Amino acid sequence: MKKKFLYIILAGTMVAGCKKDALNTKPLDAYSSSSLWTSKNDANAALTGCYSGWEYGDNVLYDDCISDNGIDQFPWEGYETFASGLSTPGDPGVNKYNYTTIQRCNWFLDNIDKVPSSSLDNSLKLRMKSEARFLRAYRYFVMSQIYGDVPFPLHNLTTQEANTIERTPKATIVDFILKELGEIAPSLPVSYTGNDIGRITRGAALALKARIELFNGKFTNSISTCQQLMASPFNYILYPSYEGLFRPQNSNNQEVILDVQYLQNDNSEWVLGAMLPNSYGGWSSMAPTQSLVDAYETKNGKTIQDDGSYNPVQPFQNRDPRLDATIIRPGLLYMGSYFDPLDPSSSDLVGGNNASPTGYNFKKYLANLDDYNSTAYGTDVWNTGGSIIVIRYAEVLLTYAEAKIEANQIDASVYAAINQIRQRPTVNMPPVTVVTHPDQASLRTLVRRERRVELAGEGLRWYDIQRWKIGTTALSGDVKGCLKGSVNSSNGDLTLTANSNFVAGSRSFTDKNYLWPIPQKERDINKNLTQNTGY
Repeated sequence: MKKKFLYIILAGTMVAGCKKDALNTKPLDAYSSSSLWTSKNDANAALTGCYSGWEYGDNVLYDDCISDNGIDQFPWEGYETFASGLSTPGDPGVNKYNYTTIQRCNWFLDNIDKVPSSSLDNSLKLRMKSEARFLRAYRYFVMSQIYGDVPFPLHNLTTQEANTIERTPKATIVDFILKELGEIAPSLPVSYTGNDIGRITRGAALALKARIELFNGKFTNSISTCQQLMASPFNYILYPSYEGLFRPQNSNNQEVILDVQYLQNDNSEWVLGAMLPNSYGGWSSMAPTQSLVDAYETKNGKTIQDDGSYNPVQPFQNRDPRLDATIIRPGLLYMGSYFDPLDPSSSDLVGGNNASPTGYNFKKYLANLDDYNSTAYGTDVWNTGGSIIVIRYAEVLLTYAEAKIEANQIDASVYAAINQIRQRPTVNMPPVTVVTHPDQASLRTLVRRERRVELAGEGLRWYDIQRWKIGTTALSGDVKGCLKGSVNSSNGDLTLTANSNFVAGSRSFTDKNYLWPIPQKERDINKNLTQNTGY
C-alpha cells in the first residue's frame, strides 16, 4: 500500500498531488485538505470520488469465469490463470488487492466533520458518512473473503505506516463490517429519487450484511437480517420477467437492491460487448460451460439425471425457462436468426476467432440488442448507460432459505421463499414441497442448485464454491462445451452427436486455492505482509 493524497476538483476530478512552489503556498489547480472542506458542494464532490470505482460491472460479469459457470478464453485477461489453479504471487491472474476506494473513504471520513454545519446540516452529513462507510465495508468484504487476513486501516496512514502495516485476521474484519452495516442502516434512506438514484440505500446495507452473515456461517443473524428486508418499510418484490429484469429500460426496478450505475459517453459500460458472440461484433470473453447448462432442471422440476424424459441429444427441450433467458445456445432464436456455433462457415464457430470456446454465450443484459440502439442507452453496446446489478431481492430470498436450512429451522417459509423464485411468472417451474424435498439434505441440494441457476452470470458462484468447499469437484477436470453436430438454419432444430462435447480447457484445484495469493508486488513494498498458505 502506498499513501495517496487525493485532491478533489469541484468537477469531481481526482488529482494525485500538486507541484511544489516556494512562492505559492496553495496549489492553483487543486484543492488541498485544508482548503477543500468548506461547503456542502466540496463534501459532495469528495463523496462522489468515493463512489468512483467502488465496484465495476466487468468485475461482476467476468467473475463467473473463475468458477465452473464460465471460462474466459483470453489468457491475458487473467481469469483462467486463477480458475485453472495456476495462480502465483507473481502472476495471480486476477487481482482484487486494491485499497483505492478504502483510502478515498478513509480520507472522506477523516475530514467530513471539517465542513461547517451552516453549510452541511448534521442529518445530511450523517447520511453521507453512512454512504462512505458502506463503500469501505463493501471493499473490505471482497478483500477479506478472497484473501482472508488483510491490512485493515480505518484512517489515513503515513507512508511509513502503509509500508509496514500487518494483516488483520479476517474474523476481526468481518465483525467490524457487520457492526458497521448494522449501525449505518437507519441513517440511510429506503429509496432515492432523481439524480440521487444509485446512492447507497438502507436495503443495500442490510442486504450486504445478510450476504456476509451467510458467507461466514452466522445463519441465525442472516435469517433476522433477511426478515427485515422482507417486511416494511421495504417493498422489494421479484420483477415479473426474468429476462426483462436485466434489460436496460428496466434498470432500478423493484427487485434491484444495489447496482453499479453507468452514463453513456461519460462513465459508460463496455463489458457487454465483450460478452457478445462474434457475429454481433463481440469477443465471447465470458463463455458459459456445459456444467452450468446441465444444472438447469427440466420443466418437470427434476434434474436431467433424474428425469427419464430428458433426451441428451436434444438437451434444450423442456428445460427451466431461465436457461434460454441466461444463455445463447445452439438453435436458440436470437435477434431474428437461429444461433449456430456448429457451422464451419459461421463466424461463431466454436473455438474460432472471438467465438465462444464452448458454443455458449451469456445472454443476460443482451436479450435484445435493439435496447442499445437508442439515445437513452447508447447506440453502441460498447458504450452504454445502463446498470449492472450487484444485489437483488432474489438473492435475499435464497439467502433466507439457505440460512434457515443450515440452521435447521425448516418451516413453510423456506419453501415459500424458494417457490417465489421458481414461480416467477416467466419461469413458472413446479413448486417444491415437503413431499418433494422432505429434509435438510434434499433442501440443501436444492437451494444450492437454485442459487447457481438463478444467479448465473452475476459473479457470485466463486464465493459459493469457496464457502461450500466444493472446489476439488467444481474446478477440476475438463471444461466442456456443447455437443458437436448441426443446426437447421430455418427452424433451429438440432442434430447432435452424443458424448461429443467440445473441450475448452482443463482445470486443477487444490485446497490452497480457496484463498488467493497476496500479490508479490505488495509484499515487495511491505515486508510485513505474510503470504497465504501454499503460495
